Parts: sequence; structure tokens; C-alpha cells
Amino acid sequence: MEVMTCRSYRGRLRAVILDWAGTTIDYGSCAPARAIYRLFERYRVPISEQEARSPMGLDKREHIRKIARLKSVAERWMLEYKRTPSESDIDAMYRALVPILKEAVLENAELIPGTLDATAEFRSRSLGIGSTSGYSREIMRIVVAQAKQRGFEADRTICVTDVPSGRPDPWMAVKCAMELGVFPMASIVKIGDTIADIAEGLNAGMWTIGVAKTGNELGLRREEVERSSPLCIQRKLRDIYQRMYRAGAHYVVDSIREAIPALDEIERRLNRGESPLF
Repeated sequence: MEVMTCRSYRGRLRAVILDWAGTTIDYGSCAPARAIYRLFERYRVPISEQEARSPMGLDKREHIRKIARLKSVAERWMLEYKRTPSESDIDAMYRALVPILKEAVLENAELIPGTLDATAEFRSRSLGIGSTSGYSREIMRIVVAQAKQRGFEADRTICVTDVPSGRPDPWMAVKCAMELGVFPMASIVKIGDTIADIAEGLNAGMWTIGVAKTGNELGLRREEVERSSPLCIQRKLRDIYQRMYRAGAHYVVDSIREAIPALDEIERRLNRGESPLF
């Protein structure tokens, strides 16, 4: 008879794995959303910003595929081309996206406020700092270089092109943990601004923290947030918090700067023998 043992990890946190756009860089996750919007516009199939953002967090080829398969978008495609989009269309659109995305990431390369303070605190706690992204390695070279010029650098960066499949599958987070040399997975926290980030962390057996205000779910630049009615922003944030908690996030915060208290609470839970899996 096969015997299974269950061990609980009671040590300290050893690493965080961060998303990029909307979490550490590019307030509002504008670069990917605007690049996708421009791409479909170029193909004479206009999409809304909500449609552009709906599959955010996935690798960009799958992102395009998901949008093209939306009923509303497929109908517009049919009107323009008298057929449904094929896989060869998706491949061609992905190739066309790359130069558009390169331009967009350069336009939206500022660090999110609090990123440097948060990462300094992570370092003071001897936490490894990993990162994962739905961008390809080609795009991430630009993003990493821009972030480094502004003072932010992760210990490891894993891209969707480094693994068999991207989010919501766990492989980027798993590969990042492996390259950091950190285990068990219960000692790692995944922090990101999309539902796909949360799924990635959960599927890897990690704790997860959703980022609500600076990322894709709200989808507003910092100056747009500041110009908006505080009551309106708070109402939208309540909805985002609920969506992220329903998706399984252990904690949800406005921005990366608020992640530190959540890390403290996770460590208290670990000391009580709790696990991210239950």
C-alpha cells in the first residue's frame, strides 16, 4: 500500500516572485494593453480597451488568440475579412506585435512608486527576488534594461519563452524558484496584478498577493487615478479586491509598497503550520 506523508513548512519566507508591468514598472500596465489595441487597429478590427485587457497576464501570442476568439471581436473580424481568424493570422499578428510592443514598453518604462522601497525591504529580509513575465525574452531585454537604469533589478527573470507554457500554468514561477535555488514552494510569495498571476502562483504551490490599484485590473495611469474621484476609485478597487480574492489570492493590496505587512502575516501563518494550499 502506498503511504503519503504530509509535512508542514514552519520556516521563514525565502523569496518573492514579482510580475513586471503593473506591479513593479508601468503604472496601469499600459504598454501591453496599448500595444494590443494598436495591433488590432492596424488589422482594421478595432477593439475596446476592456477587450484588450481581458486576457492580460498571458503570453502575448495566447493573449492575441483569446481576444480574436471573443464573440464580439470574431464578429468584427468576419465583417472585415469574411472568415474567422486562423492560426496563421494569430502567428502573423504576433510577429506584427513585436515592434509595436517594443515602442510601447519604452513609452511606459517608469517604475511604480514604492518599488524601490519595497525591494530594499525584501533585500533587508534576505529574500531572493525573482520575476516572471508574459513578455518574450526579446521584449524583456528592453524592460530589464530600462528598470536597471531606474534602480530596480531582480535576481532572476523568467519569460514565457523560457518555458513550455505560460500563465496560468506554473512553469515560469517554478523555473524562477529553481534558478533562485529556493524551496519549498510554501516559502515563496508570488506578487502580481492580474488574475493570471494569481493562478500562476497558486498552481506553483506558492502564497499569492494580488496588486489592485497600479495594475491591469484598474488599468489607469497614475495621473488618471489622481484626477479621478476618490469615491469612484474606491468603488472600483472594492470590485477588484473581490475578483482577486475569488480567484484565490491570499492577500490583495493596492500596490507593491503595501505588500510588506502581508509578508509579515504570511510568516505568522507559516509559524502556525499553515500552508498556501489550504
